[in-house]
Amino acid sequence: MTEFILPALSSLLDPMVLLVISAGSVVGIIVGAMPGLTATMAVALLIPVTFGMAPLLGLALMGGVYSGGMYGGAISAILLSTPGTPAAAATAFDGYPMARQGKGGEALSVATWASFWGGIVSTFALLLMAPALAKFSLRFGPPEYFVLAIMGLSSIVTLTKGSMVKGLLSGFLGLTIATIGMDPLSGFMRFTFGKIDLFDGIPFMPALIGLFSVSQILDLTAETRITENIDDATLSTIKRSKLPRGLAGTICRGGVIGTIVGMLPGAGATISSFISYNFAKQSARDPETFGKGNPKGVAAAESANNGCVGGSLIPLLTLGIPGNSVAAALMGGLMIQGLIPGPELFSRYGTLTYGFILSLFIANLVFLVLGLYLAPYFARVTSTPNALLIPGIAILSVIGSYAINNNMFDVWLMIAFGIAGYFLEKGGFSTGALVLGLILGPIAELGFGQSLIMSQGSPMIFFERPLCILLWVITLLLMIPAFSSHLKKTKNRTE
Repeated sequence: MTEFILPALSSLLDPMVLLVISAGSVVGIIVGAMPGLTATMAVALLIPVTFGMAPLLGLALMGGVYSGGMYGGAISAILLSTPGTPAAAATAFDGYPMARQGKGGEALSVATWASFWGGIVSTFALLLMAPALAKFSLRFGPPEYFVLAIMGLSSIVTLTKGSMVKGLLSGFLGLTIATIGMDPLSGFMRFTFGKIDLFDGIPFMPALIGLFSVSQILDLTAETRITENIDDATLSTIKRSKLPRGLAGTICRGGVIGTIVGMLPGAGATISSFISYNFAKQSARDPETFGKGNPKGVAAAESANNGCVGGSLIPLLTLGIPGNSVAAALMGGLMIQGLIPGPELFSRYGTLTYGFILSLFIANLVFLVLGLYLAPYFARVTSTPNALLIPGIAILSVIGSYAINNNMFDVWLMIAFGIAGYFLEKGGFSTGALVLGLILGPIAELGFGQSLIMSQGSPMIFFERPLCILLWVITLLLMIPAFSSHLKKTKNRTE
């Protein structure tokens, strides 16, 4: 490895390479901040563009878009409660309440620093431990994925702010909605009512935009603006703001969680951000403040979010197995340059591969500088009159929902989920738990079905494998404090 590092570093000193990385990061931030326009879409669209570029330039451009896009989703999640990417849904839980309290700039600063360090942790893991970690990820089979999904679903207990029963019902509703479409094992159509648009299931992004954006629009109609006007003194304070104390442990843990979950094929940043958020809340001394504007919630979600960047590239570069949809698009970018993922990338094309990995460090540094410098200007969004803000959010929501599949059905679906989400929130139900069920439902179902086929119908397969046992233990440890706190609240009410 060491013989490739110095040539890779020298190749990155080319001004053209630095310009391409910076441009990719800026494009990624913009795309990530636009609801519905994901990093996957941006990377996929760039593949034909990179065909005529030098291999390092093309890979550095896509890497910059990937890193910037994962961070960019936090901007709209914090300021508008409209996650730019699915993984930013957990960021909105505490980021948007901070914005409503006039701390939008602080929340953006926390998200920027957390995303930066999460990305740095995962890139170091990619640089130093890629082959070993790739072998570990291969030990995850269908049973492990099922238990991992259960571990993620245990976050429903954490996300529930009021009635535990309503929180569990919300999660169950999300799981039920996730069963719409074709059965992944038998191919049988379920709850589609003959509608072709539902054959592939409920499109996730329109549902997410509706639950977090349209329902928020209905809430904003009763107010003049999110917060009062932000004066110049406040903006200068935001500009000088540093990482608040007490977040280092949360950020490091989130980066590690993001790296580990990111390298599991199919898991992705969304699951890791929810798991990290759950860990942060359960280990905090004041778990009741989460969901009300606790910076640790933003830090946990964002560090795990960007921690997935390096993690998802570990199985891609070493084994040719993409960790998520963005990594799959990047695989297309590698192959179009004639590069086949595998051990040869780290030997024959070592200089190029390590140059690409090191370019991710620069991409993280670029969005850190841009995020901190522009945070005061992003914060001004929260003082925009709602008469202007509501139409803007509505337009972005419609464009984001339509742009994914160029289908008006997705727009109507988004509106339906928005109206339903508004009334669920008013009724004390948890839209966060519903989203979690919607995300993890297909993963749990597929893992469960494949596991039973492997074991010829025996459920003991979920309790015999060492990794499954470890995940069950972690899940129980996460749920015990949550249930105990709810029992205490119930006891205090009865007294």
